[in-house]
Amino acid sequence: MTIAHISAGAVAHRNDDHVAVFTHAGATDILVIDGGTSVADHDYLDPVQGDVAWFVHAFTEALEQELRPRRNQQECVHAAVDRVRARFDDMKNQAAMPLHAWPIAAMTWMRISEKDGAQCVTLYGLGDCKSLLRTQTGACIDLDPFVNPQDAVLQTEIAKLRAEGLSDPEQRRERMLPMLRARREFQNSQPALAVLCLHPNGIFDARIRSFDLEPGASLLIMTDGFYRLVDPYDRYTDPGLADACCQRGLPAMLDELRTYEAVVGGTGTRAVKAADDATAAIWSN
Repeated sequence: MTIAHISAGAVAHRNDDHVAVFTHAGATDILVIDGGTSVADHDYLDPVQGDVAWFVHAFTEALEQELRPRRNQQECVHAAVDRVRARFDDMKNQAAMPLHAWPIAAMTWMRISEKDGAQCVTLYGLGDCKSLLRTQTGACIDLDPFVNPQDAVLQTEIAKLRAEGLSDPEQRRERMLPMLRARREFQNSQPALAVLCLHPNGIFDARIRSFDLEPGASLLIMTDGFYRLVDPYDRYTDPGLADACCQRGLPAMLDELRTYEAVVGGTGTRAVKAADDATAAIWSN
């Protein structure tokens, strides 16, 4: 079994993504988190790394402490969020935070273990991270096909602004900020949310599935910033991306992503941001 991972911010000294690997009690946990970019005017909890980075790192640390052999992933996630919320409630500046400033994140958690001599995986997904299975024969399976309904709303708004001649992503984001903040307030107040947040108001609406792994299989788990190589940049298909990551390695693929964004103009025409934090992990047996 081998595991490789990489995570890099779109700008220097800031990265709202995170990746972690835990091994315990006969299981290996791979956690990929994509923190939702802040829509606040400034940071309240961590002026250096940012509030979102504070949240994803605090959650990761709490989750490691809450791993138990007989506790399922949903129970672990809620126990970890309880820990983070207790820390959040004790922080001196949190009371001044507007609801749209409360951090959220997407996450995929793969738990890999052995059962009856075979490798098995349980996937726990919140939000829009991407997970691909590459079989020994080279076939590629989307393990968690999820379409974020907010993407269509964003694309409609971006199209309107482009029709007005507003092509700069930063200027578009400024125009869209009231809508983005309203969406963040909704995400931080509704019950049964499908994203990671501080106050879930009930059980997270996670996507959970289990499956066996055949010998020679590989798993590629990534944030949507890394997946831009497929959508929207059309550099690869899903099978092509899985093959390239396994054959060339994650650092080479990240370099290709950043080079493309730096050299080719208009990479942000279909996105709120011209570039995004990018994180990926590969597990292979």
